[in-house]
Amino acid sequence: MSKQYYGGQAVIEGVMMRGRKAMSIAVRNSQGTIVLHEEPLTAKIYTRKWGQWPFVRGLALLWDALGLGMRALMWSADVSMQEDDTEEKVEFSGPVAWTTIATSLAFAVGIFFLLPTLASRWFAGFFAHNPYLDAVAEGGIRLVLFVVYLWAISLLPEIRRVFAYHGAEHKAINAYEAGESLTVDNVQKHSVQHVRCGTSFLLYVLVISILLFAPLTFAWIEYPWLALLLRFVTRLMLVPLVAAISYEIIRFSANHADNPLMGLLIAPGLLLQRITTRAPDDSMVECAIAALLPVLAADGIEGAPPADPGQREEDAADTARAYGEAVAD
Repeated sequence: MSKQYYGGQAVIEGVMMRGRKAMSIAVRNSQGTIVLHEEPLTAKIYTRKWGQWPFVRGLALLWDALGLGMRALMWSADVSMQEDDTEEKVEFSGPVAWTTIATSLAFAVGIFFLLPTLASRWFAGFFAHNPYLDAVAEGGIRLVLFVVYLWAISLLPEIRRVFAYHGAEHKAINAYEAGESLTVDNVQKHSVQHVRCGTSFLLYVLVISILLFAPLTFAWIEYPWLALLLRFVTRLMLVPLVAAISYEIIRFSANHADNPLMGLLIAPGLLLQRITTRAPDDSMVECAIAALLPVLAADGIEGAPPADPGQREEDAADTARAYGEAVAD
């Protein structure tokens, strides 16, 4: 069985963590209570051996971003806005939530797919519509838009808090992988950057897509509408392949991070994480620990206690300390 790599993502006022068998979300509501949600990972890509095959396991990361990640964000938004301290069940879905997601996806397609395509078409027109130059320009424009978008949203106070929870998630994973007990003080000593971060993953996706999309960039001269359609369809079809290759690269580089050449490969992603992570406060770190403990327990990690849904922040801190003492012993 391959080594399990733990990870997750920041959500609204909290953190989502994923292990081999379960995912967990810890969100602080308006009363200061850490509300926990756990669910088993039952999709075949998690439960079957082929889900751990090279170039297949990367699809799980893509599924996390599109499936678990979206639902976790929706749930965290509902919990963070709870006006009372009840344990009323919070649903993952709803017309308003799904409409918001659909609108966000449409915006992403327009900004990161259509706009670079049209802009690169205009640029390539100065060079006889060379398809390879067109593809490189498209990828370069998409990469610039991605970085500018991250920088722009990082200026918003609400997003800066999400990025601080992102830093808390990285700190907790770094502490666990360093073999330290998961106490707030120990976790705070670690870096807000991580070599397997989703930000780095997306950067690899953008760069690799330039190489894979270039041979499938069709000339615009005779049938521009057909070229646009074919380009869009082939891009979507290649997304799983690009994600699979990107995951294998990020996993290999993480396992050889001490190699100077791998350090050069990792550096751009770590640099980009300076935008998407912030130093968290102790309450944010408590959320990250509270989210990590249940997935460790689900995977049978010795000393990891079961989660207590609805536990308050002081209880979460006590749980983290108890776990740390158990691991230390």
